[in-house]
Amino acid sequence: MNQMDEIIGCRIRLRDWTLEDLPAYQHWLQPDQEWYRHDGPWWGPPKVETIAAWIEKKRKAILDEDWLVPRKQVVIANLATNRFIGSTHLNWKLKETHRRNVGIDIYDPRNRGKGLGSEALGLWTDHLFASLPEIVRLGIGTWSGNVRMVGLARKLGFLEEARCRRAVIVEGEYYDSMGYGVLREEWKDRYPNGF
Repeated sequence: MNQMDEIIGCRIRLRDWTLEDLPAYQHWLQPDQEWYRHDGPWWGPPKVETIAAWIEKKRKAILDEDWLVPRKQVVIANLATNRFIGSTHLNWKLKETHRRNVGIDIYDPRNRGKGLGSEALGLWTDHLFASLPEIVRLGIGTWSGNVRMVGLARKLGFLEEARCRRAVIVEGEYYDSMGYGVLREEWKDRYPNGF
């Protein structure tokens, strides 16, 4: 067992998955959910059988306490109720240089626009820099139509590093593919006492 210590913020906590999270997670993964319009909408939502396989894989990991180190995904939970509201992500971009991207999903639209995403991504970024000394930068990949993620990246101090103009098509319109990044030293300068 290698349980992750919870990361406590002002209104949210980041923690490992529990069986109690799975019904809400499965609900928000359904193909008709609105959040798919913002998070990589060119891929389209997953098939129902794919969702079922993801849930079963997550259930098995919880029961077996089979946690990856470092975590690729953790739960964003309400601090007061400990209820699931979203998840964070850590993905490889280039293993040879320890290049990784981060992201978050706040699934319920009623929880957006309240600063929960910036708190979650700030805590997650801070945790990754503190626990993974080999990482010198973290990135965020998004698209120009996802104005919330673009604003969130800028708010936290991620700098625009790449823009591929008219590189993605969403609902028949072209948008720019965007890349943001922050270096370890930039993060420490901005948040010298941690996020």
